[in-house]
Amino acid sequence: MATQEVKAMLPGVFYRKPAPDQPNYKNEGDAVDKGDVIGLIEVMKSFHPVVCEYSGRVKAFRAENEAAIAPGDVLAEIEEG
Repeated sequence: MATQEVKAMLPGVFYRKPAPDQPNYKNEGDAVDKGDVIGLIEVMKSFHPVVCEYSGRVKAFRAENEAAIAPGDVLAEIEEG
């Protein structure tokens, strides 16, 4: 199985959940479909969804919740299949 990377498209802060009191969009080991939201990037109080471009399973998150990120940073690894 191939491993694909989900990369940041914007600089900002990465969030794995829609709100502090809600669960993560996805966790390691969860199934993911193409088009699923796996996190948010906040830029100047605007939130942009991080949409997965692959179907498979979340192998690992490479960015922690509330981490500062730059364009091109790897946010997650998806094992296709």
